[in-house]
Amino acid sequence: MPKMKTHRGAAKRFSLTGTGKVKRSKAFASHILTSKTTKRKRNLRKGAILDKTNEREIKKLIPYA
Repeated sequence: MPKMKTHRGAAKRFSLTGTGKVKRSKAFASHILTSKTTKRKRNLRKGAILDKTNEREIKKLIPYA
């Protein structure tokens, strides 16, 4: 059985925490920032934990992370 390949696009977007949860970055933080409040932009900088419903699929894409 050959080695599994990591999905490189997923590897750049997701990482695993020490407890095995999938960490992601928030969307809507890259452009058109003038119309967004400072508080909203500040909260978009923080990371977020991936929802349980999507966790299994993403973990298959990043088997060695």
